[in-house]
Amino acid sequence: MRLFLCGDVMTGRGIDQALPNPVNPVLYEPCVRDAREYVALAEKAHGSISCPLSFDYIWGDALAELDRVRVDFRIVNLETAITSAETPWPDKGINYRMHPQNIGCLSAARIDACALANNHVLDWGYDGLSETLQTSDAAGIAHAGAGSDAYQAMNPAVLGTAASGRVLLFSFGSTTCGISEDWKATSISPGVNLLDDLSEQTAARVCDEMRAHQQPGDLLIASIHWGGNWGYEIPREQIVFAHYLIEQGVAIVHGHSSHHVKAIELFKGRLILYGCGDFITDYEGITGYETFRGDLALMYLVELDQNTGELIAARLLPMQMRRFQLQRASASDAKWLCNLLNKLGARFGTAATLQEDNSLTLRCL
Repeated sequence: MRLFLCGDVMTGRGIDQALPNPVNPVLYEPCVRDAREYVALAEKAHGSISCPLSFDYIWGDALAELDRVRVDFRIVNLETAITSAETPWPDKGINYRMHPQNIGCLSAARIDACALANNHVLDWGYDGLSETLQTSDAAGIAHAGAGSDAYQAMNPAVLGTAASGRVLLFSFGSTTCGISEDWKATSISPGVNLLDDLSEQTAARVCDEMRAHQQPGDLLIASIHWGGNWGYEIPREQIVFAHYLIEQGVAIVHGHSSHHVKAIELFKGRLILYGCGDFITDYEGITGYETFRGDLALMYLVELDQNTGELIAARLLPMQMRRFQLQRASASDAKWLCNLLNKLGARFGTAATLQEDNSLTLRCL
C-alpha cells in the first residue's frame, strides 16, 4: 500500500484570492482586513503572481512526483472552510475560507481524503462547516473529523475496497492546538471530532471506536491535529498517546499543527509523524520565526505492508512555496532538512539519508 501524506493544506485567504473564484476578501484579523494583502506580501517577497491561477498551479512540482510514484491514496489535512458564508465564528480572529467553486484546486491534485478535525474548519460557523462537507461530497473527496453530529465526526474516510485493501482515515483534534471546546461535535450539534485529552483512557476509547469500523485487512490511520505552531519539543503525553494507538493496531499516526517539520518515530515497525509542518500556505513574505524554516515542506511518500501495517519504506521529498506554488527545494535546503530530521530523530532512533536527487529516505539507527 503506497500513500501520500502531508501537513496543513491551507487554500483559504490569500490562496483563495489568487484562484479563479475568490470569496469576499474581507477579514477580521487584528492587523489584516483584506485577504488580498497576503497575495501582495507573496509578490513582494518572490515576484509577480499571474492571477487567476489555474487549479493545478499551487501543487507545482508535487503533481509530477505524485504521478511518477503512483501512490494508491492521497491524504491531506485541509485547514480551511470551503464556503462563501459571510458570518465568521465570533471572536476567532483568524478565519480561513475558500470559495466552493475553487474546490477544483483539490480535485486537480486528485486528493482522496481530507482530515478536517482542526482549528480552522469551523472558522465560518456551522453554515460554513455544512457547506464544506457538501462541497467535498459533491467533488468526491472523502473526509473525516467533522460532521453534523459526533457520530458523523468520528466516522472514517474509507478508501479502497475489501478486494484491493482498504484504508480507514480517522481525524482527531486536540485543544492543545487551539481548537475551542465549543467546536466539539455532540449527539445533537455539529462540530469536530475533539479529543477530551491525551490520556490513556481517551486513547483506549478512540481505539475501541476505530476498531468498531475495522474489517479484516483494513489499515487504520489516526490523523491528529495537536500542539502549538512553533517549537520542536514533543510533549510526553503525545508520545504516550501515539504509542498506545500503535500498540492497538493503528498503522500510522499522522500528526500536524506545527508550522514546520517535527520529529519522526518508528515504533514497533509503524510510522509516527509528530508534526508534518505546513504544505500549502499563503505565508510567503510574513516575517518572524525564520529559524524554523516554515517555508520548507515535505511530501511523505510511504509504503506499508498491507497485511501488518508496518512500514516498508518512506521517501521524503523537500518542497518550498514560491509565488503560491510548490517547487522542489534546493540542494542546500534539502541538506538542512536532512540534518534537522537527524537531530530531532536521535531520541526516537530514526535518521534520514540524503539521496542524489535531494530526496530523503527514512531509516532506523
